[in-house]
Formats: sequence, structure tokens, C-alpha cells
Amino acid sequence: MADLINPWASFSLDYDKLVNKFGIDKISDIIGDIENPQKLMKRGVIFGHREFDEIVKLINQNKDFAVVSGMMPSGQMHIGHKMVVDQLKWYQSQGAMLSLPIADLEAYAARNMSFEKGREIALKEYLTNWIALGLDLERDNVNVYLQSQNSLLHNLAFKSSSKTNFSQLKSIYGFEHSTNIAHLQSPLFQVADILLPQSEEFGGPKKVVVPVGIDQDPHIRLTRDIAHRLHESEGFIPPASTYHRFLTGLTGDKMSSSKPSTAIYLNDDTKSAIKKVKSAKTGGRETLKEQEELGGEVDKCVIYEMLLYHFIEDDSELEKIRHDCLNGTLRCGECKMRTAEFMEEFMDDLHEKQVEAAEIAKTLI
Repeated sequence: MADLINPWASFSLDYDKLVNKFGIDKISDIIGDIENPQKLMKRGVIFGHREFDEIVKLINQNKDFAVVSGMMPSGQMHIGHKMVVDQLKWYQSQGAMLSLPIADLEAYAARNMSFEKGREIALKEYLTNWIALGLDLERDNVNVYLQSQNSLLHNLAFKSSSKTNFSQLKSIYGFEHSTNIAHLQSPLFQVADILLPQSEEFGGPKKVVVPVGIDQDPHIRLTRDIAHRLHESEGFIPPASTYHRFLTGLTGDKMSSSKPSTAIYLNDDTKSAIKKVKSAKTGGRETLKEQEELGGEVDKCVIYEMLLYHFIEDDSELEKIRHDCLNGTLRCGECKMRTAEFMEEFMDDLHEKQVEAAEIAKTLI
């Protein structure tokens, strides 16, 4: 059980080990086939995939495909979540259908959160910020829904449940006999979420891609297996997936919605966000002399990650920052100050857009 990836618990983030253990392919092997790759693909933040080469062919041929990326409304949205929105914006620019489930059933089962509270968090934290970050959720080919309110999804989850059993779920998720039945059922709704765009109501079977963190791979593996088993009756085909690295938290651990010391929340006021940037862990040495002689440890630096994921668009500019850090000519204080300026501009702009975005969000669910 120790080697299981669990969507609801912590585990070792040894990406190379996880790729090898679960048979995930490297995105770097196909990056050259993508005509206009998303920047996180080029930078290795999106590091792995299952059958994304098939999605690439559809993109390059301007053919129909769908993207599924939901949210479990259990906490505040932080800047680490922005990378998912950036990916969805890229997929939207490629003409993809977006299917965006709000996993209030999962939040109820795994977090004991009421449906009312789940909807409130979805509106205030997720939908509002997704719109404010530039995702267009008012297009005709965007489907936003609450799991608890979607009867088509419930029927699909029921069909999916007939194609699996407790032994398989336990082998994938590590469920014990003490697990409540609602929690046991929640992965089947995840399966249904991923398969939903392939239903007749959305144009029939089509290839779907799910951009996720590695913690969600159990859902992908289960869905791919059930899709095979439902192929004859429903025509479903297995979904593709991509896997991204997690943004490191301010303290050097994983950024988490439930640990305020690790995260910059999108609803933080600008002053607080700037303060958090200035207190974040860097890859600097203990003394200036060591920094000059040994260079900074850029791959351990939270500040560099923020630039890599969010704030530097030009790859050559980012490479210069990396080079100057490694050779010791770039000081941590200087880098922090510049990143704080980026953060100030970003947060001020986001807060201004959140007002209108909140009104649009209310019309979606």
C-alpha cells in the first residue's frame, strides 16, 4: 500500500520513480510533434502523458476533441492552481470542447462538505478565479456542472460501476473495509466525468484528454480500463492524460490549500501576497561568499519556480535568470524584489477582474 498514489493523501513526489512505476510516457519524446506547445510543456513542468500523441494529431489536423478538468470545492484556490487554467486556455485556443465538473459529491464523501458549501466555494473560489484568469466559460462548447445535479452523469456512473468491483478499487486506491460507501462510489463519478464528453448528448465518442497532477492518475487508470469494458455497448475510447509537477510551497513543501504558510491564495490581498513572496524559500547559499563561489541552487528555489510557471514568458530571459543564479551573479534579494513586482501587478489585475467574473460565475451553475 505504501507505493500507491492516492488522490486524497500525501505521497512521495519522486516523479521519475512514479513515471517508471505506472508506465507514464515522457512528454519530451513528442514535444517536437506539437505545432505550438503550451509553455509548461516546453519547460518540463508538464512532464508525462498517456496517449497525448493522439491528441496532438487531432490538434494538428484541426479535429474534434475534448478536455476534462474539474475541481473538488474543498478549499481556497492558490497560485499553484493557475497552471491548470493556463493549460485550459491553451486547449481552448486549439478549439477543444471543455467539460468542467465541480466534484461536490467527492467533497461530500471525502471531506464531509455539504452540497451548499461546495457550491459556494465553487462559485467564489474556482469559477470566479478561472474567469478572472482569462478562461472563457460562456462559449457554447464549454460544459460546467455540479456532479450532484447532473442526471446524465449519474446514469453513466451507474453503468461504470457495473464494470468494476471492490477488489479493483482497493488495488488502485488502497480502500479499506472501513471506507464509507459514498467515498467508495466517488471514483465512479470521476470516471463518469471523464467519459461524459463521449456520450451521445455531446456528439458521441471522441478522444478526451485530462490534464492532471500525478495524484489523479488512479482516476485515469480506472477510467481507461472501464472505457475498454464499455466500448462495445457505448463506443467509449480510453482517455488521454498529461501530468504536471506541483508548484513547490513557500516553505519548500508542496503548496496546499489547507496550509496557509505554504500558499499564496488568489483571494489574498496584494500586500499579503507580496509579503509571502519576500518570505519564500530560495535556493540561495548561507553566505554571500558561498553564493559567489558555488552559485545558487536554482532547482530548490521557490522564487525561480514562480517565474518558471507564471511570470516569465520569454524562454531566453528565463534561461538567463537560471544561468545568472547558477554562476552566483544573481542575488536572491534582487530576484525576490523583481518577483514581488510581478506578483503585485498580477494580483492587482486579478482582483480588478474578479468583480465582473463573480457575476458571470453565478450564471453558470
